[in-house]
Amino acid sequence: MRHMKLGLAFGTAMLAMAGTAAAEGELNIYNWGNYTNPDLIKKFEEQFKVKVTVTDYDSNDAALAKVRAGGHGFDIVVPSANYVRIWIDEGLLIETRPDQMENFKNVDERWVDVDWDPGRHYTVPWQWGTTGMIVDTSVYKGEINTSAIAFDPPAELVGKINVAPEMNDVMSMAIWYMGGEWCSDDRELLKKVRDKLVEAKPKWISMDYGVIEKFQSRDFAAALYWNGAALRSRKANPDVRFGYPKEGYPIFMDSVAVLKDAKNPENAKLFQNFIMDPENAALISAFANYANGIKGSEAFMPEDMKGAPEVDIAPEHQASGHFLTPCSPEVTELYTRVWTDLLK
Repeated sequence: MRHMKLGLAFGTAMLAMAGTAAAEGELNIYNWGNYTNPDLIKKFEEQFKVKVTVTDYDSNDAALAKVRAGGHGFDIVVPSANYVRIWIDEGLLIETRPDQMENFKNVDERWVDVDWDPGRHYTVPWQWGTTGMIVDTSVYKGEINTSAIAFDPPAELVGKINVAPEMNDVMSMAIWYMGGEWCSDDRELLKKVRDKLVEAKPKWISMDYGVIEKFQSRDFAAALYWNGAALRSRKANPDVRFGYPKEGYPIFMDSVAVLKDAKNPENAKLFQNFIMDPENAALISAFANYANGIKGSEAFMPEDMKGAPEVDIAPEHQASGHFLTPCSPEVTELYTRVWTDLLK
């Protein structure tokens, strides 16, 4: 045990030295769109003399397909919790051992021993949040903590609702709304879910990304979407509020991982350690308005994020939130069929 502790101490010390050394070269980040703070990238570039390129994707499936195909040139990817095991099991990631990095001490205990990466051998927290209902309360003054807004919309919202084109978010909320459980293969339930979604779709205006400008212009009056976008929408339109559906809503965490075929793995590891610094984690949150999972970052957060109801989930809403576990391939195929019918 003594030798192991000495080895860990030596490894941590070496990582600490690497974190302060002047690096060079490039870093290519593959991340969700509109999710990376340019100020964070500029700070990393200046500190380590590394040229960073950020390329956007719009879904977990798109990112996975791109990397599986090879020849992508990316060093870092930012998958959601329910996809991380897929990346690990397919051998697409390097085991970078963030748990031995200098700044790992800053990770909130809640996000250390996570199901998708126990002990954090591959990934570090990027941001976490929830999917719920964004509502313009100047248009609709009723209950907002319900998925009925999307699936059985009131008359004043018909034709003014956007739904994020994310299968797992929409399917999970529809399944919970219909009284089922996530990853259920109950064919009768799934037929009801399919019928409900197909019935609701004509009452939506769109299934799209990018809602902030639409709430600002009041082209949207409601959206099944993410809490960070809800906070940014409220800044643009003070009538906007975020609802946590009582029937059930997804909680997500996106985490930074290093790709197995990364051309710049050492710079990628530097970036993992860099974003576990509280001040840098706060920069991540300041841009997209999601929580980050790093202790001490609150002190550096923008004032309008501190105590914001879109970020700090009130106790009465916490029990309705659920992490989405990966479903079996057979169940995923059933859900994909429902989703395909919805998109027709």
